[in-house]
Amino acid sequence: MGNTDSKATVASKAADPSKKKVEATSSVKWRRRARFVRSRTREVLKIAKAVVSTKHPFLVHVIPMRRCNLDCGYCNEYDDVSKPVPLEEMKRRLDLLADMGTSMITISGGEPLMHPELEEVIRHMRKRGIYAGMITNGFLLSKERIAKLNDAGLEFLQISIDNVTPDEVSKKSLKTLDSRLEWLSQYAVFQVNINSVLGSGVKNPEDALTIAKRAVELGFTSTVGIIHDGEGQLKGLNPRQIEIFEEIMSMGKTSFSRFNDFQHNVARGKEHNWRCRSGSRYLYVCEDGLVHWCSQQRGYPGIPLDQYTPEMRHREYYVEKFCAPKCTVSCVQQVGILDNWRGKQTLKPKPMAPPTVAAGQLVQIGAPGQQR
Repeated sequence: MGNTDSKATVASKAADPSKKKVEATSSVKWRRRARFVRSRTREVLKIAKAVVSTKHPFLVHVIPMRRCNLDCGYCNEYDDVSKPVPLEEMKRRLDLLADMGTSMITISGGEPLMHPELEEVIRHMRKRGIYAGMITNGFLLSKERIAKLNDAGLEFLQISIDNVTPDEVSKKSLKTLDSRLEWLSQYAVFQVNINSVLGSGVKNPEDALTIAKRAVELGFTSTVGIIHDGEGQLKGLNPRQIEIFEEIMSMGKTSFSRFNDFQHNVARGKEHNWRCRSGSRYLYVCEDGLVHWCSQQRGYPGIPLDQYTPEMRHREYYVEKFCAPKCTVSCVQQVGILDNWRGKQTLKPKPMAPPTVAAGQLVQIGAPGQQR
């Protein structure tokens, strides 16, 4: 009963019309509009470039630190011991990606805000002409840190919130993060997207709706993710969850993060017919500097970034991924939209390169002989 009351209190707080409205200063609003126009223009130009040419990565996830300050029960993308990748090594990797013609980079983790020189990483991305985004749990945000991210040139930030009040599975709740969301609404000049979740392990699906409404109220975009299983594969939603999903999908403003119509199939547990371009148009570069298909298929191809050739990217463009029909990794699906209409995939994955990190740290895909 106490937990239910707590959730009701948090939800009513977010919707309370008597609550003082959070509003940015005129200076922040002006800087926000200016950065939005510049970032959106760059985004459109990069999409146009990607439609014209398939020879460069469009989106790369880079991990500057595997360590995280949380231990969410469903997550397989963190540890509590790793050290940050040194700044000079991060710059070297970013230079390699820039030389490939990479359009956008999203910094992820672990928890990227734990990296002591994160702002310098972002500055280097901008210096090389790369669109700079970040995914964070938001716990380490402060007014001062938001100002530093503004100055570094961050263009997009996403926070995923799992519930209204924290539980034993996840501490990423609206209750614990709402003050930080208000700071972002007041002080951030970069775009902010709040991602709520539905699916396996989510105790109260109504929480996703409360979170999405709060995000829109604060001026952010809102998306909804469907929690995948340990191998990044889909599990369909129940009828009430689908209703909530559809309502959230109809909310708010548009951005590249909202190119997600494929999730209508995911929500219903249906296989999705698309062409996954991971390893080519989308790359996942782990903290060890190895290239992988994505966060849920770490281990293949497992090749160091500085040895990942244009020929390898070209081949992976035409490789049919066995995990694609039931994939829930939205960022990879979004990149696939650029090329779903062309480049029929007829190749199969080659044998993996020998792993250079402990096997227990990787989510291995099946051996080539087991793939369909």
